[in-house]
This record gives sequence, structure tokens and C-alpha cells, in this order.
Amino acid sequence: MDLTQYPFLHVLWSMFLFFVFFAWIYVVVMVVVDNFRRTDHGGGAKAMWTLFIIFLPIIGVLTYMIARPSVAVVD
Repeated sequence: MDLTQYPFLHVLWSMFLFFVFFAWIYVVVMVVVDNFRRTDHGGGAKAMWTLFIIFLPIIGVLTYMIARPSVAVVD
């Protein structure tokens, strides 16, 4: 394919999708890291959350972010 046949808006759209893809990967990794750093639930719960995030990524990440209890910051 000749690069002159690839319009500028397609370039912008491709860049946007590239950014969204890596932002999504970042969110999933941060949720899994947060899951394993938590001390308020045990190994079974951590395994279930991880499997939920792996097999149903969008629903799993959104559910984890909504359902997880907030941790009080102690100074």
C-alpha cells in the first residue's frame, strides 16, 4: 500500500487506537498488581479475582474497581 493513499485521519485514528490499547494494558496490569498487594483478602479470593480478570477482562476490571473496598490511609 502506498503511503499517499493513507489519509491523515486514518493516521490519527490508528494512533488513538494504539494509545487506548496500551492504556487498557496498563489498567489491567495495575488492577492485577493491586489485587496481589492487598492484605484484606486471602489467596483464594486473589486467585478468583485474577481468573475473573483474565477470562472476562472488561467486566472483571470494572467490577474489581467498583467492588473493592477502599483502604484507609494511615499517616
